[in-house]
Amino acid sequence: MNVTLMDYFPILELPEEIQELVVERVAGNSFTDLYGLRASCKTMKALAERSRVNHFYDVLSVPRRLNMPPELFKTCYAERNPSTLYMKGVQFFFTFNLQEEGLAFMKLAADEGYERAVYTYAMTRKIFWGDEEYSARFTRESVVRIGKLVRSLKWAWGLSHSDEFLAKRDEFISTVIPSFYSCQCVPVMERDWVLWYTENCKGDKMCNRCFWIKELGLFFREFEPMSVIMDPREW
Repeated sequence: MNVTLMDYFPILELPEEIQELVVERVAGNSFTDLYGLRASCKTMKALAERSRVNHFYDVLSVPRRLNMPPELFKTCYAERNPSTLYMKGVQFFFTFNLQEEGLAFMKLAADEGYERAVYTYAMTRKIFWGDEEYSARFTRESVVRIGKLVRSLKWAWGLSHSDEFLAKRDEFISTVIPSFYSCQCVPVMERDWVLWYTENCKGDKMCNRCFWIKELGLFFREFEPMSVIMDPREW
C-alpha cells in the first residue's frame, strides 16, 4: 500500500491561504520535498506552479543531479529570490570585481534573511573595510555552522581570486595571524605561524578576537569565487 504525505497531513482540509504558505515553506526547505508535494495531487501541483513560489527556492541547495535549467534561475531572480540575489552578488564582487554592485546584491539577499548572504556579506565587509557591524550579530555557534555551509560550496572551476583579495589575504597572514599565536587567552596546542592551521591551535574557549581571526582565516583559505558557467549578468 502506498502511503503519501496527504495520509499523514490532510493539507487539503486547510484554508487555501494556509495551503499556499505550506507550499512556499516546503519550497524553501527542499526541492525534493516540493517535487513530492507537487506530484501528490492537482491542487498541490497548481499551487507549486505559482510564480511566487520561485521566490522561496534555495537554488544552491538543489541536488546537482536535478540540473536546474538556466531559465529557472532567471525566473527565480525575477521573483527576487534571495539565493539568486546572493549568487549574483558573489559573482559580481569576487569574479568580475564589480564590488559596488556585488555588495549591493549580497546585502539585498542578507536583508531577506538568507543565511549564506548574511555570513558572506559580513565577512566581505570585515575583510575589505574592517566593518564589524554585521559580524557582531552572529553567535559563535551560528557563524561556525553557516561558515562551513558557505565554504563547502565548490564552484570555482579553476578560477582564482582577484589581486585585491589575495593582497588582503597576504596582509592578514603577515599582520594579524601573529597576534592569534601571541594572545594568551588559552594555551596554544600547536604553534604554526601560517594561515592554514589556526583552527587546530586553540580550543573553544579562545577569546572573541582570536575566534574571529580563526574564522577569517578559514574564509581566506576555503572560500572560492564563483564559476562563470552560470553568468548572472544575463538575468
